[in-house]
Amino acid sequence: MRILKLTPETKSNILEDLLKRSPNSYGEFEGRVNAIIEDVRAKRDEAVFDYTKRFDGADINASNILVTDEEIQEAYEKVDPKLLEVIRKSLVNIRDYHEKQRQFSWFDTKDNGIILGQKVTALEKVGVYVPGGKAVYPSSVLMNVLPAKVAGVDRIIMTTPPGKDGKVNPSTLVAAKEAGADEIYKVGGAQAIAALAFGTESIPKVDKIVGPGNIYVALAKKAVFGYVSIDSIAGPSEILVLADDSANPRYVAADLLSQAEHDEMASAILITTSESLANAVSEEIDKFVAVLSRKEINQKTLENNGYILVAENMEEAIETVNDIASEHMEIVTRNPFEVMTKVRNAGAIFIGEYSSEPLGDYFAGPNHVLPTNGTARFFSALSVDDFIKKSSIISYSKEALQDVYKDIAQFAECEQLTAHANSVKVRFED
Repeated sequence: MRILKLTPETKSNILEDLLKRSPNSYGEFEGRVNAIIEDVRAKRDEAVFDYTKRFDGADINASNILVTDEEIQEAYEKVDPKLLEVIRKSLVNIRDYHEKQRQFSWFDTKDNGIILGQKVTALEKVGVYVPGGKAVYPSSVLMNVLPAKVAGVDRIIMTTPPGKDGKVNPSTLVAAKEAGADEIYKVGGAQAIAALAFGTESIPKVDKIVGPGNIYVALAKKAVFGYVSIDSIAGPSEILVLADDSANPRYVAADLLSQAEHDEMASAILITTSESLANAVSEEIDKFVAVLSRKEINQKTLENNGYILVAENMEEAIETVNDIASEHMEIVTRNPFEVMTKVRNAGAIFIGEYSSEPLGDYFAGPNHVLPTNGTARFFSALSVDDFIKKSSIISYSKEALQDVYKDIAQFAECEQLTAHANSVKVRFED
C-alpha cells in the first residue's frame, strides 16, 4: 500500500481523486437513467415488467410482483436459524438506538392567548430500496426499515430485484419481515426508483425513497428528487483510520480492508503520526490480501484509492481528517476520546482498538447509512429524523394580535406588500 508524506499537495491530490468517485461525476449514465424513468412514468407496470425481464431475466407481472406471505414463510424455512438469531439480536440494538432519536410535538402558551408550537408528523408512505442480484444485504434492510418504523411511518414499501427464478433472496425477505416492512415488490434498478416516485398500477407512489444501490439507482434517486424526498446520493464506501504509534498494525490493516472489499471504487486511508506504524500496516495489508477472498477487488481498491499518509503531528492529521470527511472513521490513539472532540466531519466515528467498523455495519445499533464523498461536512447518518416532518403551530388571541398588529403592518408596508398589511389591519377597523 502506498505510503506518502502528508503535505498540502498530497492532500489536495487525494481530495480531488476521491471526489471523482461521486455519482455526480457519472454524467454518461444519466441519459439512460432518465430514459428509464420517463418510460416507467408513461407506461407504468408495462415498463417495469419489461425492464425486469431485460435486466434481471425474471418474468414478473401484476400477479406475482408482490411478495406473498407464502414466499416469506418459505424464506424462513431456508434461512439458517443461527443467522435469524443474529438478525433478531441486531434488530433489538438498532431499534433501541433509534428509539432515543424520537421527537415529539410541543406547544408553548402565554397568558395573553398566544400558542406557539411544533407538530411532528411521520411520513405516510416510504419506499425502501434494497440491492439484489449478487449482493445480499439483510443488514441494509434493518438499517432502512427500522428507523421508519420507529418514526411511525404508516406504510413501508420495499423494492428489491428478483433472481431469474422470480424469487427474492430468503435472508432479505426474513430481515424485511422482522423489521416490519409492509409490502415487498420484486423490482430493482432505476425502474424501481421511478415506480416508487410516480406510482404504477401495482406499486404505490411514496413520499420518500431511501436505501443504497448501484450507479443507476443513485442517479435515479437524484433525478426524482423534488417529486419525492430522498435520503442521499450514496457513493462508494469509505474508511479512514487515524492512528498513532500505540495502534496495533494488524488491527488497522484488517479494518482498512473491511471497506476495501466492497468494490474497486471504495477508499481506504490511514493517517498516522508514526512512520514505523505506516510500514507495519502496509506489510500486514499485503499478508491479508494474499489470503482473504475478493483479492482482486482489494488490490484494485488499494491501487485506486488506498493511501497511508504520514503526518508531522496530530493537529495536522486531524485537520486532514476533517477535510476528507470520511463515511467511516476510526480513532486508534492513546487518547481517542480527546481526539474525537476535535473531529468535526465524519459519518460515523469508531473509538478505540476494539470498535472495529463492522460493529457499525451489522450490530451496535447506530445506522450504517452514512454520508459519502465528503458530504459528512453537511449530511448526517440516516435516522428517525429522515422519516418525520414538522409543522409550525401559531395561534393568537385578539388581545395578543392587537398588541402587535401595527408592527406587522409596518414591516409589510416596508416591503410594499400592502395586502399583507391589510390582512392584520382589517381586524381592527373602527
